[in-house]
Amino acid sequence: MKFNIIAVGKIKKNWINAGMQEYLKRLPQLDIIEIKDASKEKELSKILSLVKKNDKLIPLSETGELLTSLEFASFIKQEFLQPLVFVIGGPEGLSEQINNYAYKVLSLSKMTLPHEMARLCLVEQLYRAYTIIQNKNYHK
Repeated sequence: MKFNIIAVGKIKKNWINAGMQEYLKRLPQLDIIEIKDASKEKELSKILSLVKKNDKLIPLSETGELLTSLEFASFIKQEFLQPLVFVIGGPEGLSEQINNYAYKVLSLSKMTLPHEMARLCLVEQLYRAYTIIQNKNYHK
């Protein structure tokens, strides 16, 4: 089971970076690729250049599908044979055109989250899904 995140921009807040590092230790099968902030069109082009043929592209958007943690774990379990590539936009969000290439568009919340916070939330939910699938005692 491998997880990939393409994220626009760098994490600047130390407390978010500390949280990210903790979950990266717990979930070594997670790779994060950071790309530089640019115009949405340039970001889209860079994102698409990083996606391989068999990857399932899953951008995060406030208009995407909302899943519970258990539903998210079930989705991950069903799709684990194909590489899942989650995409988090920068401060300006993602180009709407990314939805044309998406396998599925997900949302972490109906509320708008800062991109750094969204990244930490996604990593935590990936770890939670992993522990649910593995029947570990993290999710309660």
